[in-house]
This record gives sequence, C-alpha cells and structure tokens, in this order.
Amino acid sequence: MGTLVNAENIRGVYYTEGKDVVAVDDVSIKIEEGEVLGLAGESGSGKTTLGSIISLIARPPLHVEHGTLEIDGKVQELGGHAKIPRTWRGAVVSMLPQGAMNSISPTKRIRSLVYDVMRSHESKISKEEALDRARDRLTELGLPARVLDAYPHQLSGGMKQRTVTIISTLLNPRLLVADEPTSALDVTSQKILIEMLLEMLKERIMSGVIFVTHDLPVLRTAANRIAVMYQGKIVELGPTEIVVERPEHPYTQALMSSVLAPEPAYANTRIEGMSTFDRSLFDAPAVFH
Repeated sequence: MGTLVNAENIRGVYYTEGKDVVAVDDVSIKIEEGEVLGLAGESGSGKTTLGSIISLIARPPLHVEHGTLEIDGKVQELGGHAKIPRTWRGAVVSMLPQGAMNSISPTKRIRSLVYDVMRSHESKISKEEALDRARDRLTELGLPARVLDAYPHQLSGGMKQRTVTIISTLLNPRLLVADEPTSALDVTSQKILIEMLLEMLKERIMSGVIFVTHDLPVLRTAANRIAVMYQGKIVELGPTEIVVERPEHPYTQALMSSVLAPEPAYANTRIEGMSTFDRSLFDAPAVFH
C-alpha cells in the first residue's frame, strides 16, 4: 500500500466575457491505494471542477492554468498546451459523470454503449469479446447479463446507475472519479451502489475513488477521508470520523449543521440553513488532521 495519486497545485479558471472565475485555486491532494476520498462542499465550491480536471476531461470555458497529476509514479503536466495521452483517459483515470443515469442514449441498447467504450481504446477488439468482458463484469458484481440487451428506459434508476458505473470501469482504471453518483437515488439504491463501489475496490477493479458529493451523511459510509472545499480551496481534510463528528473549520461545522442525517442519534439535532451563518467566519485557516 502507498500513494496512488498525487495531484499538486491545480488551478482551474472559467474564462468568461465579463469576468474570469477561479474555480480551483492551487489545490493539492493525495489518494492512497484502496482509498475512497470524499470531496464535499456546496454547489459552486469547486468540487466537481476539481474532479473533472483530475479525470482529464476539462473543456472550455474551463481552463487548467497549471498543475501536475502523478498516478503510479507517472507524472502528467496539466494546463497550458500539455498533451494528455489517450491511454490515460478511461484506463488510468475514469470519470463517472454527474447525471450518469441520463448520459446513455435512449435509442441504443446497453450492449452498443459497451462496444463503443471498448472499441475507443482497443480498436481491434471484436464485438463478442467486448460483450464477453462486460458479461463477466456484470455477473461478478451481481447484475444479470441480460442488462446488455436492455434499453435504458427498461432499467430502474438504481440498476441504470450501477450499469453506468460498471461501464465506466471496464478498462480497470487506477482511479475512478465519481461525481454525485448517489444524488438521484433512493436510500436503498444509494446503499447498493456504495457497496458495489467498495466491492470493486476490494476486487482491485480500480485502486482508488474520489467520491464527489454535497451529501455528507453518504460519505459517513463511503469514504476513508473527507476533503471539504469552499471557494475553490480545501478548508478541512482528515479521516471521515473526525471531519464528520468533530469538524474544526467553521465552514465544515456549518455544513454539518445544515444537513439532516438519517441516523436516530441525530433525531433531535437542530438544522440550520447555510444562509444563517456569517460567511466571513469561513475565511479561517485550513485545518488538516
């Protein structure tokens, strides 16, 4: 076990006609082998932007001004005119996008999507070989192989999300960036998806996960550590139990106070809206546990 990912000094800016907006402000994070790192914060905090930069899919108006990404000791410069090797996308790092359930073409069977993904990285692969790999992966993770013959509308929301997750990891990426993977799911489907992600880590289908979400209670069960983002910076980072149960940064404390947790222990906890807090307090120094 050791460090899987080392992302350093990442700066991402949205170039607009009126004003350039810094979305990720010189952020550095590390992810260990076998770890799920939760990336939390309000909408607009920069967490999804950081995820897209690390997964190498940043597109205008987002521009990466600088940064480096090291995975398994291989370093990739980011920003400027840096060229990203095609083999890095999907095989080294893969993105499970926000709204993944709606990212599948409604006019194609799942088998067509699987073949398109596999062929984009292995041009000589036959359709049958691609589908055989997908059948094995589906069966391994408890989904019926008949999913391949279905159209997206024939799958439940939870089944569709798990299917897209499996397709995103068919190339066994070292790192999976999962952007809000549970946001549109009911509690039962959330639990099933999280268990599947943890099983995939255990089986070494991927070696690390960045789990992007605004839902801190979900990270209680999914993440080993949590990084909390505010205005493009990480303001608190540490083991999940410490960040959730004993947050020290005022912004993390505010986030925890604004979330309704399902556990009985929090039944009598008073919930405060983020608008009730004095945001000048959030400019406190970052806390690293």
